[in-house]
Amino acid sequence: QVQLVESGGGLVHPGDSLRLSCSAPTSRLEYYTIAWFRQAPGKEREGVPAISASDSPWYGDSMKGRNTVARDNTKNAAYLNLYGLKPEDTAIYYCAADTLDFGLMNPANYKYWGQGAQVTVSS
Repeated sequence: QVQLVESGGGLVHPGDSLRLSCSAPTSRLEYYTIAWFRQAPGKEREGVPAISASDSPWYGDSMKGRNTVARDNTKNAAYLNLYGLKPEDTAIYYCAADTLDFGLMNPANYKYWGQGAQVTVSS
């Protein structure tokens, strides 16, 4: 069982940047592909980016060009950097983990999920 914990969400203004973190208190994340998904009220969960165990990033269509993903195995953490935030980016952002090499943007492929971090973009 892999327990994931997100942090870094909050209330920001349009145009701001934000960094979300994903950590695992009892597991080594270096063996897993880590993906970030978001879900706004009334909408389906959609993939943002993912990063493989071999440190290769993959970016989904949502927020393209306005996010970067990274991992730091020395800190046992992964990060999602969000830029130029817009009100329509308001959502709960989740990190997910699994050992997979394809279908990285399909939430059904991930077994382990964090509790989510609320990001609200409002003036």
